[in-house]
Amino acid sequence: MCRWSPEGTSSCSCRLERTQLVAHVGNRPEGKPFVLIGYGVALAGSVALWGADATFGVVAGALNVVFAVYFCRHLAFAIAASRWADGDLHAADVGFDTYTPAVAVLVGCKNEALVVDGMVAALLELDYPAEQLTLVVVDDGSDDGTGERLDVWAAREPRLRVLHRPPGSAGGKSGALNDALALVDGEIVVVFDADHEPEATTIRRLVRHFRDPATGAVMGRCVIRNSKDSRMANTVFLDYLSGYLVNEYGRQAVFELPAYGGANCAVRMSTLRGLGGWNPETVTEDTDLTLRVLLSGQRVRYDVTAIDFEEAVISTQRFWKQRYRWARGHQKCMRDYLLPLMRCRHLTLVERAETALFLFVYHVPLLSGLGLLLTVLRAFGIGDLPAVAVLPLSMLLFIGPLAELCVGLLIGRVERRAAWQLLGFLPAFALSIWITSRAYVDGMLGRPYSWVKTSRSGSVSTARPTPPASQDRRGDGTGRPRSFAHPGPLVTRGDR
Repeated sequence: MCRWSPEGTSSCSCRLERTQLVAHVGNRPEGKPFVLIGYGVALAGSVALWGADATFGVVAGALNVVFAVYFCRHLAFAIAASRWADGDLHAADVGFDTYTPAVAVLVGCKNEALVVDGMVAALLELDYPAEQLTLVVVDDGSDDGTGERLDVWAAREPRLRVLHRPPGSAGGKSGALNDALALVDGEIVVVFDADHEPEATTIRRLVRHFRDPATGAVMGRCVIRNSKDSRMANTVFLDYLSGYLVNEYGRQAVFELPAYGGANCAVRMSTLRGLGGWNPETVTEDTDLTLRVLLSGQRVRYDVTAIDFEEAVISTQRFWKQRYRWARGHQKCMRDYLLPLMRCRHLTLVERAETALFLFVYHVPLLSGLGLLLTVLRAFGIGDLPAVAVLPLSMLLFIGPLAELCVGLLIGRVERRAAWQLLGFLPAFALSIWITSRAYVDGMLGRPYSWVKTSRSGSVSTARPTPPASQDRRGDGTGRPRSFAHPGPLVTRGDR
């Protein structure tokens, strides 16, 4: 059993004793090559019985329906955000100061020396009663000096506790968070990633939603702080405008079904422990926990004013690794939870349908690739049917995310010239087709894959980090910018 030292640090040389994990639905092993074989046999049999034109026509018709459904979904989210999001960004601080339950903040760090100072500095600036706040940072077997930097912080800041996991510890991020969870108490657990720097009021904004006993988890809004570092970082910045200001907001406004996102989010302690903690068998613990919270009968909420700043990937290679992990984990969650979701009595038929669409979202680019293939085959005279002929049009309808992007730019008050940057989404969309297709095939074939951390670039911090003694300062604290959480001019262009 790990124990805290007087300096606020702890070493862990064995698996921590914790609440016995319940049987996770998401622990089912991957690898179903027979499904891929079945697809091939069904396709070959259909072509043999009815011919290529009829077969491809049926497939194209099904794709048209899928693309149309997702277009309507994206359009509904865009309309909801355009009508209500701007007002909610400046909403009154309801329940802001009167509800302060005991909170444990957990952060997992693995080789995060480039960003850890800014993160710790931001945690120490949080506006929350000190007696109700526990700060725990887990050094997950780092070998780049992260643990040493954290120890210096802990020695100087009694509020900070550091837990050291030995190299090779299992479970990735989930394992690190579970080990920390075993050593803390409180009513609410708040999670940040190592590159995240929350605004001072973020925790107050997150926890106020737990007044409702039906709330199991709450998600805040993440803002990219390094959009000018590269074209890829700028693409991710625009993607986050769409994802958080429109898509996540729309899922709450239309269906009241936002997702727990894994960082800048909170979960009720009793709910989390009742579910057995984070699932160490998945690489997307956030999607996994979202489904388990919903299946348990509780809800997830989204607060668009609970803001933190994070670092975007700056290269195509890092983008690939990050999005491949997201796709691989999300697709596995769909295979694991689709049937339990359809049988769930806590959700209405519409809620189950929307959650299924959410689970299926990392398969849609793959289907777009299939649509492109059918379009090319038609150009060679194969599948020359109306359903295939209108397929390019229906694929344009799938660019419904473009509507979300445009609304995100408007709500985010981004300068007009940024609209040209939307062209960068064309190669990103093409890349996503390949990423999701590769992830799907690898998952169905059961190819081994484990959690992989996102590499950092150490972009300028939004906090004012005080570097540990005798160590170089990383990032020149430029002061925390104003954001959507505050009235007045909005700063959203990542020009920090």
